[in-house]
Amino acid sequence: MSSMYSRTTAHPSNLIQRIERIGDKLPHPFYLFIYLCAVIMVLSALVAAAGSSVTHPGNGSEVAVRSLLSGEGLVYILSSTVDNFISFKPLGLVLCMMLAVGLMQEVGLADAAIKASLLNAPRQFVTGTIFLVGIIGNLASDAAFILVPPLAGIVFAATNRNPIVGIAAGFVAVAAGFTANIFIAGTDVLLSGITTEAAAIVRETEVSPAANWYFMLISVPLLVVVSTLITDKYIEPRFSSLHSREGVSIGQDYGVSAKDKVALKWTLAAAATYLGIFLLILLPTDSPLRNAEGGLVPSPFLSGIIPVIMGFFIFCAVVFGTKSGAIQRADDVPRLMAKSLKTVGSYIVLVFVIAQFIAWFNWSNLAIFIAVNGAEWLSDLPLPNLVMLALFMVLAGAMNLIVFSGSAQWAIMAPVFIPLFMLLGVDPANTQMAYRIADTTTNIISPTNPYIPMVLALIARYNPEVRFGTFLAMMLPYALILFSAWGASFLLYFLLGLPVGPM
Repeated sequence: MSSMYSRTTAHPSNLIQRIERIGDKLPHPFYLFIYLCAVIMVLSALVAAAGSSVTHPGNGSEVAVRSLLSGEGLVYILSSTVDNFISFKPLGLVLCMMLAVGLMQEVGLADAAIKASLLNAPRQFVTGTIFLVGIIGNLASDAAFILVPPLAGIVFAATNRNPIVGIAAGFVAVAAGFTANIFIAGTDVLLSGITTEAAAIVRETEVSPAANWYFMLISVPLLVVVSTLITDKYIEPRFSSLHSREGVSIGQDYGVSAKDKVALKWTLAAAATYLGIFLLILLPTDSPLRNAEGGLVPSPFLSGIIPVIMGFFIFCAVVFGTKSGAIQRADDVPRLMAKSLKTVGSYIVLVFVIAQFIAWFNWSNLAIFIAVNGAEWLSDLPLPNLVMLALFMVLAGAMNLIVFSGSAQWAIMAPVFIPLFMLLGVDPANTQMAYRIADTTTNIISPTNPYIPMVLALIARYNPEVRFGTFLAMMLPYALILFSAWGASFLLYFLLGLPVGPM
């Protein structure tokens, strides 16, 4: 696929070529954070030597920058390395979610559910179904990138529509809608953990994985409707000349077996049973999962939402696996869960250096120093917080063209912008939401997106003449319109003072 990608980049614009060259020259995120750690060490030494300090907005104390290149800094680095790693909040949360989501993938539940949803979609709802399934499919993490685009192409072909447009729509559904969902997904867990760590620079603040849930519930139908209109009213008529040279029938690899269909019915009943039992526990006003006033915000339920979601996914996966034959005996469950964790090795390695970067940034007091001075500078500008958030979204979207990994980019931006916006009176959940919109909508035009070569290879099965420039021309309207529509809806939501999630 890499050869396909190099061949298809023959005609993109000079700007895209420059972005791609910059992205290619960037080091692996592991080394990127090592370099950032080195920058923090040098910068902390320089600022500390200048005797700079700021007043902490939380407790009013005078905070001086500490040098990581001093004796004190060396002792801190050596004594805190292990603690920085094991106490990094996103690590445990993500591993917990991966145990559950990984089991769903290993038993085939994620694949079967996505296939059944797309292949059985009524003709008049095909496009909307693709976007709905692609968006919700991010529960299966990167597996959705592998499943949804080819299936979308097949569904389009089966309904006498251009399969190339279908593949493009499937890719947009997964990539541009990756951070939205009606469920709490792994992305919520990962980003909220980083946000919590960054918010602690100003004050201890727990940012729940459900912190953006309210707005996400609104975002899913918004993205489905807007993306469907873009596809049906603009992309498909404009690119109708991209004729298919080769049809691809729905073969065995893309069908849902009779056994899996039965297993899905059992799984649906199991999901309804799980939710029903949990609602019976949650609904009474004296439920132990509610707070002292009988409310849900905040409550033990929200604090323990990760185990609740884990239990739901594991229960459904066990039922499906048992009925489909993927689980033959009880020992298969822990074996498959352990197998699923093999895929997160690279994430754990990256987390090690991210944890050091954030911890060093905090210990040196550079984070609070930059946040206070940045907030003072921005407060002197005649710009409301609404405009500042909009500019932040533009910056985050531009950075995503070079740094594709959403978590890696957020680990860089959060320690600077979360405290800065907190000092301007913006809740961390809102800053996180602004970042998510900018990051996800520009995924589809990021030259560093590792799934673009795969999508180009899929398109080549139908028409090998389609180049990266044509593909980019298809993606740009999606990126620009979704960024504008989704971003504008969030800014209006923020202007009205509505909560983006449980506070």
